Amino acid sequence: MKLLMVETFLKYLSFEKRYSKHTIEAYRKDLQQFTDFLISDFETSELDTVRHIQIRNWIVALMDDGLSPKSVNRKIATLKSFYKFLLAREYVDANPTSQIKPLKTEKDLPSFVKEEEMTELLDRVEFSSDFSGQRDKLLLELLYSTGIRLAELQGLEETDINIYEKTIRVLGKRNKERIIPIGNSLVQLIETYRNLKRSMEMTEPNLLLTDGGKSLYPMFIYRKVKKYLTAVTTLSKKSPHVMRHTFATHLLNKGADLNAVKDLLGHTSLAATQVYTHNSIEKLKAAFDQAHPKA
Repeated sequence: MKLLMVETFLKYLSFEKRYSKHTIEAYRKDLQQFTDFLISDFETSELDTVRHIQIRNWIVALMDDGLSPKSVNRKIATLKSFYKFLLAREYVDANPTSQIKPLKTEKDLPSFVKEEEMTELLDRVEFSSDFSGQRDKLLLELLYSTGIRLAELQGLEETDINIYEKTIRVLGKRNKERIIPIGNSLVQLIETYRNLKRSMEMTEPNLLLTDGGKSLYPMFIYRKVKKYLTAVTTLSKKSPHVMRHTFATHLLNKGADLNAVKDLLGHTSLAATQVYTHNSIEKLKAAFDQAHPKA
């Protein structure tokens, strides 16, 4: 029964919710970990007879093991989704997670690269004129100019680029498609790169390729971003997602409409985008503290 419920739930996430393989695997691991806890502490693996006190004990055990509140909350979210699904399918009579509340966590502001640092990187750092140099520059420009995610960049294909309309088509989470405008400088960079790519007779459909003509892999993108950001910023975090944070923060700092930024990022709710307004508010607070007589 346990295996059937879990597999049915995971298929639901895959085919109906269209979650990524990575997300589904995380759900699977959380549910397996919870099942292992039930076996070791309560000598049962029956997920349909679980009560909220057992879930509370698991949360305490996770905290005792040194897991952060943020990580514990992700596991709580897994159980909440799972039992909501079981209740809807009438596998259970009651939802044992209804009395479970997320742990309090400190809200970290998204890390972002300063405007002058991005200018230093994209306008003053020398990139070689060969394929690898122009590929690296295009990789960075795409991340900063469009705010796309790592997986979206990795999956970007030649046919997704519309040079005439100056747009790119992005396939985001849950296969949701969105169109993002691009500027003249990025269009020119894409054209230069594609000419180099054609001259090397690379035939892969993906836009960005390794020096050997293969599709990019996540660690390749991570390494490139970290390498170039290290040259211009002292941020502890240097990742493709920091570039996405930077894109959103710089737009909002320049007065962009919040709903427009939401659509550009491919967020489903405005709440996910509003986190970037905190950086703008912190900037205003700093200006107030520095300049106002009553600060």
